[in-house]
Amino acid sequence: MHHNFKTENMDAINKKRTLGNSDLEVSSIGLGCMGMSFSYGPPPEKKEMIALIRSAVEKGVTLFDTAEVYGPFTNEELVGEALAPFRDRVAIATKFGFSLDPNGGPQWIGLNSRPEHIRQVCEASLKRLRTDAIDLFYQHRVDPDIPIEDVAGTVKELIKEGKVKHFGLSEAGVQNIRRAHTVQPVTALQSEYSLWWREPEEEIMPVLEELGIGLVPFSPLGRGFLTGKINETTTFATNDFRNTLPRLSPENRKSNQVVVNLLKQFATRKNATPAQIALAWLLAQKPWIVPIPGTTNLNRLEENLGTVNIELTTDELQEIRAAASQITIQGSRYPEQSGKLINR
Repeated sequence: MHHNFKTENMDAINKKRTLGNSDLEVSSIGLGCMGMSFSYGPPPEKKEMIALIRSAVEKGVTLFDTAEVYGPFTNEELVGEALAPFRDRVAIATKFGFSLDPNGGPQWIGLNSRPEHIRQVCEASLKRLRTDAIDLFYQHRVDPDIPIEDVAGTVKELIKEGKVKHFGLSEAGVQNIRRAHTVQPVTALQSEYSLWWREPEEEIMPVLEELGIGLVPFSPLGRGFLTGKINETTTFATNDFRNTLPRLSPENRKSNQVVVNLLKQFATRKNATPAQIALAWLLAQKPWIVPIPGTTNLNRLEENLGTVNIELTTDELQEIRAAASQITIQGSRYPEQSGKLINR
């Protein structure tokens, strides 16, 4: 099959990265599994997604990201089934921190990081993931009602019990990161970071560097926008949550195309794709960054993994940064009512 972009070469993928000061060493690009069950329109066939996850393992991916709330539950079950034959070769990350609808509805009904709830989620996730230990257990969102020390302390106990190996936070602010880290070292922060959302650079990344915490960027391709495959005329499926994101409204997609044009310009120069330039830029920012682009498509997986063969020079990185800093991205990241989920 002939591609006009760089595809993965196994040596390159096997360039591992370590998350912060921990001993958690993973492939330099992980796989976000959320979209295989949830969020981006009708989910694909389960058996196809199992095959895709197993292809990723064969291609050297060793970090797989899921959460109980994806589905809910179905994504963890999928990941557990797909990875069972390779369990000793991979790291599975999952998350706690929401109360789910007791009637089995698809919607979470609030934040919940009470210690007993964290323990219940851990037990249930272990079963769904078909494993006796979760490699990386993230608090999905900071719960303002529970002191972060209690959250970190509960995960510390789960680590002592051998049920969890590493503690992570997601979208947490500087104070919460510092407070949690004093109780149980934080291995990784998972937050949105990409060429069109660079907010973590301001306050978060210096603290991660200081404390020795890795960064796992989600949506490193701007929920698909930075691939160049989406423009103002694209229509998303009715149940695709991108319909709700102001940054991806048709008029904002039109003005935000300028970022994609920048990526396209470098892609042409480097014989790569816009997505590959976006991921290569991220990897070049820090050695402890491990992005987790999601996909349901084998060609896209190969394209994403091919990024590790692209070297951006210092001059090119400066040129991209300078051009990007001239661009004002239109539209907020999330609709107003879900702003409360982002606890700074």
